[in-house]
Amino acid sequence: MRTVNRETIVSAVADMCVQAACELPAEIMAEMKKAAAQETSERGRAILARCIENAHIASRNETPMCQDTGIAVFFVELGSDVHISGGTLEEAIQEGTERGYRDGYLRKSIVSDPVFDRHNTGTNTPAIVHLDTVAGDTLSITMAPKGAGCENMSALAMLKPGDGAERVADFVVSSVIEAGGNPCPPCIVGVGIGGAFETAALLSKKALFRSPPGSHHTDPRYAELEATLLSRINDSGVGPQGLGGRATALAVHIETFPCHIASLPVAVNLNCHAARHVRIQL
Repeated sequence: MRTVNRETIVSAVADMCVQAACELPAEIMAEMKKAAAQETSERGRAILARCIENAHIASRNETPMCQDTGIAVFFVELGSDVHISGGTLEEAIQEGTERGYRDGYLRKSIVSDPVFDRHNTGTNTPAIVHLDTVAGDTLSITMAPKGAGCENMSALAMLKPGDGAERVADFVVSSVIEAGGNPCPPCIVGVGIGGAFETAALLSKKALFRSPPGSHHTDPRYAELEATLLSRINDSGVGPQGLGGRATALAVHIETFPCHIASLPVAVNLNCHAARHVRIQL
């Protein structure tokens, strides 16, 4: 049994919040530069150049690359041989989020109640924590500050089992086209297929953070579907910031799960060009 102290997690999470807001992952930057080199629209090339410049300035000055520093979303894999001392894992992540957003002077965007009492909590908490228990003695944490512009363009459909790949593809492509410039393209497109209503949505968000971006599903059939979707989306003409061009998506990632014989849930979750996230292992 390996012990991880609560304060170690708090400190690590606080650092992750600031890093994610200010530092675009190198693998995303590489895809942005690739998209700029392939962009056919003069306006699109100019927009992508400014996005890349903005990311460089944010990194150099240690300042957020976007004013919307998002709702803090965590995907956590807790080894079965790991013991958290001094408190719970949930408490540590929430405290770390509050500390990171406070000390990093990041915008606090969370309201205490979704409908009736929309008062800012002032801490950017509660964060959203998805926890999986895995074998081993490691603790892995992925943190993503998810902005509302792209999150609000999420979509979910409960398709008929007989609809098949063609209807799935039509739904995904139409969802991206209808989103237009709202999610600040070029986007990472996460697609969740299967499970139940909530499973598909969670899969679509997990899909956003597959590494490296543009890597394919292990099943060649889904890998082919990813390639088809990317081509169709980039042929749509939406383009960078929705102002025309080819670079509407940097990548399409599909994640799947077995489902009921009478169901075919499909969810789409988008990440803007500032596809911010940080992974650590403690």
